[in-house]
Amino acid sequence: MPKRRDQSRVLIYSHDTFGLGHLRRCRTIAHALVDKHREMSVLILSGSPIIGSFDFRARVDFVRVPGVIKRRNGEYTSLNLHVEIEETLAMRASIMAHTAEIFDPDLFIVDKEPLGLRGELQGTLHMLKRRGTALVLGLRDVMDDPDLLAPEWERKNVVPSLEDLYDEMWIYGLPQICDPLEGIDLPASVRRRMSYTGYLRRTVPDLPTTGPDTPDGPYILVTPGGGGDGEALVDWVLRAYEQDKGLPYRALIVLGPFMQTDAQAEFMARAAALPNVEAITFEAQLERLMAQAVGVVAMGGYNTFCEILSFDKRALIVPRTVPRLEQYIRASRAQQIGLVNMLADDGVRDPMAMAEALRALPNQRPPSQVIVPGLLDGLDNVNRLAGRWLNARSGWPGAWQVQELRGKRA
Repeated sequence: MPKRRDQSRVLIYSHDTFGLGHLRRCRTIAHALVDKHREMSVLILSGSPIIGSFDFRARVDFVRVPGVIKRRNGEYTSLNLHVEIEETLAMRASIMAHTAEIFDPDLFIVDKEPLGLRGELQGTLHMLKRRGTALVLGLRDVMDDPDLLAPEWERKNVVPSLEDLYDEMWIYGLPQICDPLEGIDLPASVRRRMSYTGYLRRTVPDLPTTGPDTPDGPYILVTPGGGGDGEALVDWVLRAYEQDKGLPYRALIVLGPFMQTDAQAEFMARAAALPNVEAITFEAQLERLMAQAVGVVAMGGYNTFCEILSFDKRALIVPRTVPRLEQYIRASRAQQIGLVNMLADDGVRDPMAMAEALRALPNQRPPSQVIVPGLLDGLDNVNRLAGRWLNARSGWPGAWQVQELRGKRA
């Protein structure tokens, strides 16, 4: 039985095989939790190769496990180690299980993948369940096209784990935008464990500025997120500025740390040749750049969408459609509500079509002109939901409190 202690502990699993989205979302949640709960420590499990590039607040730390990356053919491979993927996964699973055993969290929040990458969390989940740890699955607002997600979850045998292991599912969005589990045949008992939190509000970090100075005068921020699949967007914007020399606003392009180095070099050279375009490779405090921009051009990943709403920015979303339709679904639903404008990538990418959209961007209405109740209440609700489980467990020995709470969710 876990020992009674005065300080609560939260463990977060950050799914990490592509881009920055999962890590940035988990980091945001971790910071919100320690801000609200002064006697709390939060530990993040991640395989992100650049997790050390981010600043973490007091009482938030991370354990980095060996990295894994997904190839274009859908197969996984070790990121840096010259070992078989099975060995890498075994190391990751062992590190995670031992960390969880020693850290002994009161609450375990798993980001996106219910069983972890290739099932690496199963042992950890069962061990923590036996200890009485509250287990929560956190899902972004949109997962994928239901026709694709349903067979994926069936293949991974996910639904039984939602029934048997997880106490709650927190949806970091609103049903007005999307039900991320639409098309999944979920038992009513599992559906009752779902809570929509609203989107996770972002703020400009209260940290010393470490990145580049913002451009003089008004500018449009162009961000393809981590950049691993953002080459088409950046090329399209650059061709618009190359074709239309009279575009009224400067562009600041943040290429992203996962963009191929040869593509980065090409884009940096093209930007340097344009008087009203500036390009940088990475900025850990992207919120600072977005807060000062007159508009945003982005692919529309979850974190960028939260920042657009939080800083009330006029936005042009150019979503990807492979390997997942997540960004397209989010952008099209948000456009229907009136929160953003979307420019679909037709494969031709006419530079004058982009130039026209860039000219129109500063004249769009900002998201704040659309009233959506609870739109940015996500972090407040995460703290409220987490607090219920932490308060229930704080009285060990007294497991009846947790069992009573679990009974209400069944």
